[in-house]
Amino acid sequence: MSQKLRKEIAANQAAARSLNRRSFLYSMGASLGSIALTGLNAMADSPSAGALTFKRPHLPPKAKNCIFLMMEGGPSHIDTFDPKPALDDLHLQKFNRRGESKSAMESGTRYYVQSPWASRQVGQSGAWMSEPWQHLAGVADDICFYRGCQVDSVNHPTAMFQVNTGNRFGGDPAMGSWVTYGLGSLNQDLPGFIVLPELSYPQGGSPNWGNGYLPAHYQGTPLRPKGSPILDLKPTAGISPEHQRENLNLLSRFNHDHLEDHPWQDDLQARIENYELAFRMQMQVPEILDIDQEDDKTKELYGIGDDETEVFGRKLLLARRLVEKGVRFIQAYSGGWDSHDFLERAHGQRIRNIDKPIAGLIKDLKQRGLLDQTLIVWCGEFGRSPDNGIRDGGAAYGRDHNSNAMTMWFAGGGVNAGHTVGATDELGAEAVDVVHNIRDVHVSILSLLGLDDNKLTYFHAGRFKQMSQFGGQIIPELIA
Repeated sequence: MSQKLRKEIAANQAAARSLNRRSFLYSMGASLGSIALTGLNAMADSPSAGALTFKRPHLPPKAKNCIFLMMEGGPSHIDTFDPKPALDDLHLQKFNRRGESKSAMESGTRYYVQSPWASRQVGQSGAWMSEPWQHLAGVADDICFYRGCQVDSVNHPTAMFQVNTGNRFGGDPAMGSWVTYGLGSLNQDLPGFIVLPELSYPQGGSPNWGNGYLPAHYQGTPLRPKGSPILDLKPTAGISPEHQRENLNLLSRFNHDHLEDHPWQDDLQARIENYELAFRMQMQVPEILDIDQEDDKTKELYGIGDDETEVFGRKLLLARRLVEKGVRFIQAYSGGWDSHDFLERAHGQRIRNIDKPIAGLIKDLKQRGLLDQTLIVWCGEFGRSPDNGIRDGGAAYGRDHNSNAMTMWFAGGGVNAGHTVGATDELGAEAVDVVHNIRDVHVSILSLLGLDDNKLTYFHAGRFKQMSQFGGQIIPELIA
């Protein structure tokens, strides 16, 4: 990008921010609320800083970036990282559960289900993994397993919202939005929060990475898994960067004039800056997304070239490239974990799809000196039950949803690697040791990134809001 183009971009951004400050003060007046909110947004609204400009953390950060691996559907902790041999003696034994229940999955005729796989201890840490995990076993000592997490819903959309945003009813900012709001970005030419979804969006859809009530700058930017990752990424044939710059300058002048006449339309400033970001992305993104630049050894590490691991491997290799370029928060989705039946086939396939790519990501970050500054999180929206319900008059070899017990794990920046924290009861039905709601996990993740949940607030609908909703606590056992 030429120096002239860079100067024009900077001038348009500064003008937009100046207009936004004037319109904000005009619309809010000199109230206590306006003073408080002006203080909160001082850095984002400063004349020399854009919304995604780097901001000072509240705490000394242990990690600079986060790669969040979301297993949509609810992976079974019992069949992955929390084995329950007691189920072997109870397999297919029926019982009736009565009394108050949250859903039909917790009542009526039930039967216990043993795991289709044996588990073994791996690494120097002796972490437990089921047999299908062949590659992840090699990096077990880089992982902190947490077995004490609980959520508040057994329904997919509401549980997804809670894990991603802190609010099971949806509409709140995603964690990636909070992180970029609190810390800004390390690269002004790319979004601070990027999402790598499946072809089919997760239950609840795009609000899982929405900005909620935060400004539009902080929403997640999804990259399409097939075809062009971003529509209209390439300029129209025959249009030079200089010509495109002239068109954007003209559009910017029109938008500034409109904002002067309509000072209450605060979203327009975000739109102006998004046009500028889109232009800069056309200069950078094609090269970043071209993973064919990687050598064959690296591609093989992620399982690229193998039909079973190709899709998720490409996502995670791209995630590593985005971390290298300073993207603050990347979320990668893997779907198909909702195994009410055909547990062995369904979970087995899912594990084979992700096992090698995830191990490759950890190894690759480590050898590049990036693992210490990159936090990796692995989880679903809830765990699964040790039993199942009668369906269509018969038994199916699967598990129902379970909000009272789930396993998640962490690797990289500042986590207590080589340890297993918390425990569930002997059947895996409920967390019983180091038990915390997902909100405390959120607070802990924010802390590892240098953010204090009680200081990371935004004034909306008459009160200061935060990701934990009403406060949470750090889980010290997870942090080195």
